[in-house]
Amino acid sequence: MNVVKVDIETAAPLHPEASILIIYTGGTVGMVFDEKEKHLVPFNFSQILDHVPELRQFNYLVTVLNIEPAIDSSNVSVQDWLMLARLIEDNYAKYDGFVVLHGTDTMAYSASAMSYLLENLQKPVIFTGAQVPIGRIRTDARENLITALQIAATKRNGQSVVPEVCIYFRNLLLRGNRSTKVESSHFDAFKSDNYPPLAETGIDIEYSYENILPPSQLPFKVHHVLNDNVAILKLFPGITPAVVRSILQAPDLKGLVLETFGSGNAPTMPWFLELLKEAVSREVLVLNVSQCDEGRVDQGRYETSKYLLNMGVIGGADITTEAAISKLMFVLGQSISHQERIGLLQQNLRGEITI
Repeated sequence: MNVVKVDIETAAPLHPEASILIIYTGGTVGMVFDEKEKHLVPFNFSQILDHVPELRQFNYLVTVLNIEPAIDSSNVSVQDWLMLARLIEDNYAKYDGFVVLHGTDTMAYSASAMSYLLENLQKPVIFTGAQVPIGRIRTDARENLITALQIAATKRNGQSVVPEVCIYFRNLLLRGNRSTKVESSHFDAFKSDNYPPLAETGIDIEYSYENILPPSQLPFKVHHVLNDNVAILKLFPGITPAVVRSILQAPDLKGLVLETFGSGNAPTMPWFLELLKEAVSREVLVLNVSQCDEGRVDQGRYETSKYLLNMGVIGGADITTEAAISKLMFVLGQSISHQERIGLLQQNLRGEITI
């Protein structure tokens, strides 16, 4: 994998308003139609001003790091997340903000993972992308990119307005680890059911300052380890012992996101509880997450979740599945005790849960 640097010549003066680093990982946002090959191909970012001439009006210094070959978001891996974190770490002191261009399918997973890897942020890291390639006439790519750049550059009293990992898409700025993709054919692809938007865009960008994390006063820190020995088990009526056993007894399993019903309820059949109890006794971290879009786990509220609470399953509160699985990877990557890991999973580390 190569990283190609491209400097964009905007109208930046000698003293620009902001310096922004764009990291293009892949995805629809950076595709154009090749008339010869008759299919979509990544375009050359040195020609971005031809596709987004509005950038010439910015008083920003803009640099693009182009990942080659481009990564289809369905192929995004833990190693790609760690690579992104390193790129931001290496360039953190040089830029005022960062825009990550990413495929939409797994953007919420990547934004969640980055929120944990980048600790004590004081600058924006804005993920965005598009449903329609930038080379098409009716594309959402231009507006998403332009606004993401503006948000990444905006300061208030000398500090970045949004010092956290976010997703900007179709008029909404959402906390990255609160976001979920909900549309594959409309422009409003993402929503955040359990946390309000950080900003909404119309004629102006209207920030909801009360919803934005304050900039950290501690030194910026990047983590470099994630443990991917994790799985997701989504419960459904009629689930069989063989299916549950195949996941809970998978070799080297260290963490499990258990997608339960309603407010954290699960079957009470003896075979299910026994398999779960055995996994917990092996110090597999089991994080209980609601299948409901606007759900919140409240273990013990009903008898069907009291058993989980008593055996040591960890309640995930109102966390999304995307944020839960990456949080497990992050916590398991820490060189701490099992009990300390349980404590971290119960904490609100980056605004991912409401306690």
